[in-house]
Amino acid sequence: MNSENTTPQENKLEASFSTLILSIASSAAMSLGLAPNPTTNKTEKNMEMARFNIDLLVVLQAKTKNNLDKEEGAFLESVIRDLQLKFIQHQ
Repeated sequence: MNSENTTPQENKLEASFSTLILSIASSAAMSLGLAPNPTTNKTEKNMEMARFNIDLLVVLQAKTKNNLDKEEGAFLESVIRDLQLKFIQHQ
């Protein structure tokens, strides 16, 4: 579908818990050098920023404990575990 045929509602991003997790995880992945910065199109490592973003996810996990449904909790746990492993591998 091209942009001429889409309505404003079709272009609207959905704000959700998963979107928040993916946003923070994407920042961590870019900081680990796993993905290019969309602004500069360059792949750069910033381990301090990667650690910060991973820590944000851990804080979010602690603050939302017992408030997430099973899928959300499993998704967050999986993302954190994956990023922590990649952090160790890329040090």
